[in-house]
Amino acid sequence: MSEPPGATLAPEAPSAADEPSKPLAAQRVLPLRRPGRWMATAAVLVLVAQFAHGLVTNPFYQWDRWGYWFLRPSILDGLVITLEVTAYSAVLGLIGGILLALARLSKSPVLRAVSWTYVWALRSIPLIVVLLFLYNFSALYRTLSVGVPFGPAFFSFDESKLATDMVIAVVGLSLNEAAYAAEVVRGGILSVDQGQHEAAAALGLPKGYQFRRIVFPQALRSIIPNYVNQLIGLVKSTSLVFYVSLLDLFGTAQSMGSTYPGDIVPLLLVVTVWYLILTSVVSVIQFYVERYYARGATRSLPPTPWQRLRAGLTDLRARVRREAAV
Repeated sequence: MSEPPGATLAPEAPSAADEPSKPLAAQRVLPLRRPGRWMATAAVLVLVAQFAHGLVTNPFYQWDRWGYWFLRPSILDGLVITLEVTAYSAVLGLIGGILLALARLSKSPVLRAVSWTYVWALRSIPLIVVLLFLYNFSALYRTLSVGVPFGPAFFSFDESKLATDMVIAVVGLSLNEAAYAAEVVRGGILSVDQGQHEAAAALGLPKGYQFRRIVFPQALRSIIPNYVNQLIGLVKSTSLVFYVSLLDLFGTAQSMGSTYPGDIVPLLLVVTVWYLILTSVVSVIQFYVERYYARGATRSLPPTPWQRLRAGLTDLRARVRREAAV
């Protein structure tokens, strides 16, 4: 269409595409506002601050007496007994769990039935009942003998002389721990791919060699981290050995509390802090054990707390530099 003479075109308004775009470094992406999260965070911080204030300022806790008892020789002796009972029970419980798991996976119906019954019974009976039953075991069987059933005995011994307080505590905890360890080991063995069993059988390898060199090493990836987690419960379960007259950490605190009734709360706090330390150490070990056995199963290993801290500081410095540049 032709324009009339003398007419001029009005300048077109510049479009948004013609405007010079801002550099990417100057553009900022505003995060989505989440007021509910901030309100919940503020409420939790207020509650934590109130709890910490009461914990520090309440004179009923007697923190000066807590400092007096925390490293007393009697408390440390009880701590050593707790560590010994935990170590012995952990090793014996794992060995018993492996044997029970193999019996549960056996083709023998007798072994399967006995193993299942043991696991069912020990996981059903409270640990304190097991310990008290073993503590009074000598009243049921004064002597133990080994020989032919309903026939002559080859040798016998006095049960009361053999069953010391330490032995009763370790045996009771080990029997209880073996029932739970058996399920951990069985689950780890079943987690191994069936193709591994078939490949080993195709090579004509003996059953024992298959288990030792192929199946069990792969099952450890699942067994060890789960069993280390089980140790946290074992550490806390050692507090029950006080009821069989073994003065562990908790038993020592109870004994001192009866002698010094005014220091019951500080002594309980001493026990609490020591158990927190022990379980924290086991938790750290569990993290690194899981990280070690995660090699090859994940694309990248989970970062350690130190690596997380360094990454957080690096991100913080980068953010500060970007804010300063803008």
